[in-house]
Amino acid sequence: MNDNGNTFLGILAGTAIGAALGILFAPDKGSVTRRRIAEQAEAAKDSIAETTMDLRDRAASTVATKRESLENQLESIVSDVSHKTEDVITSLEKKLSELKTSNKKLQKS
Repeated sequence: MNDNGNTFLGILAGTAIGAALGILFAPDKGSVTRRRIAEQAEAAKDSIAETTMDLRDRAASTVATKRESLENQLESIVSDVSHKTEDVITSLEKKLSELKTSNKKLQKS
């Protein structure tokens, strides 16, 4: 995403510079040329601001999506661990019961 944004900004800047140079070398009055340069600069500024806001929004959306995915994965892991813990506890309780039974038999003799 960052490379695409940089590429777009580079193309946009090159276009603006090319347009400004074209206007500078055009055979118009200075006042007309200055007005055109000001208009081109304003258009470039607006375009850059719009692109920046679009990139920011896309980055925020991507971060939110990744955060939600990570939270879901974490919740799934915690749930899996909880189930495994229950399995281990059940197994240990069974083993403890067997040991108690074995111990009672040894105590009676």
